[in-house]
Amino acid sequence: MSEKVILVLVDGMRPDGMMQCGNPFAQELVKNSTYTLNARTVMPSVTLPCHMSLFHSVDPQRHGILTNTYVPQVRPVKGMFDVFEEDDKKCAFFYTWEELRDLSRPDHIHTALCINQHMQADTDIKITDAAIKYINEEAPDFLFLYLGETDEVGGHDCGWMSEQYMKSVSKALSCVEKLQKSVSEDYTIILCADHGGHDRSHGSDLPEDMTIPVVFCGKPFEKNKEISDVSIKDIATTIASLLEVKPAKEWEGRIIS
Repeated sequence: MSEKVILVLVDGMRPDGMMQCGNPFAQELVKNSTYTLNARTVMPSVTLPCHMSLFHSVDPQRHGILTNTYVPQVRPVKGMFDVFEEDDKKCAFFYTWEELRDLSRPDHIHTALCINQHMQADTDIKITDAAIKYINEEAPDFLFLYLGETDEVGGHDCGWMSEQYMKSVSKALSCVEKLQKSVSEDYTIILCADHGGHDRSHGSDLPEDMTIPVVFCGKPFEKNKEISDVSIKDIATTIASLLEVKPAKEWEGRIIS
């Protein structure tokens, strides 16, 4: 029987920021999960290219998105939403950065909601609450929840590993904790980041930019198991395996178990 999956991405969350922000949920989460604090994202380590690689399981040079401006793919690769919808999976997308809208065609998503972080405060909390309500009412097979304040309010405004950045990471982790405690245990929750950051920027091949956490928490995964050699491209193939869906033939990631 296939699983149900919630993928939560905290934009710009460095692994050391996650573990040092002072939120005890970070330690609790890894203790109950299969995890790595040394996964690799893709170059350029920029938000939209990283998300495209996450959802399409190929490098940016293959999907063609090299900046935060979307351009149509010359040789299209199907993304997670596209592949899962074709297998009649109910998918949902809750996010706070409008530029992510092109991760999928609208007709491949059952429900999508954007609460624009540039227009409102506390968008991480608001979008999490909306996602929890939807999950408990509609029981989707796959939901993607994007939390963006860590990157925008913490990293770019104040600097990675600054006091405000650490507060933003802790706030995002509290959102993940609330989500986990509010939905059915039948859901596997995967937590990751798209990239890290240094000073007030990211996009380079520095380890601070390229290293991300990836955490798999749910019945199919061992507890307190640290793994290695994980790429952001492995997440799509792993979720497809959990949903018992055949991945797109172009996908390059491996299945994490």
